[in-house]
Amino acid sequence: MDEVAGAIADPIRREILLMLRDEPLSAGQIADRFVISRPAVSRHLRVLREAGLVRDTADGRRRVYTLVAAPLDELAGWLGRLLRPSGWQHRLDALETEVYRTRRERQTAAGRHPSQKETA
Repeated sequence: MDEVAGAIADPIRREILLMLRDEPLSAGQIADRFVISRPAVSRHLRVLREAGLVRDTADGRRRVYTLVAAPLDELAGWLGRLLRPSGWQHRLDALETEVYRTRRERQTAAGRHPSQKETA
């Protein structure tokens, strides 16, 4: 997971992954879309390949790159756990729901419509 996170930390590499999401592209096609040098693009592609995020195949003298999204699954799962409400937050949300439900039931039992405000 650390290698994948490191690979996608760079905005150029993230852009390359987005480009490959739609279709396989040759190294030249990828490099043509950036203002950086072709050797710099090659280094970015090497990092992505070593992280397992792209696969390259030979097509004559060209290298064609394809997205491999599976290594992102572990990172996505970790991010999901990070963004999920904590145990306490979940319990507090449930308590809030229960308080509103109880209030609504009491108002209904007292003959008031739940949208009417109580007067003290």
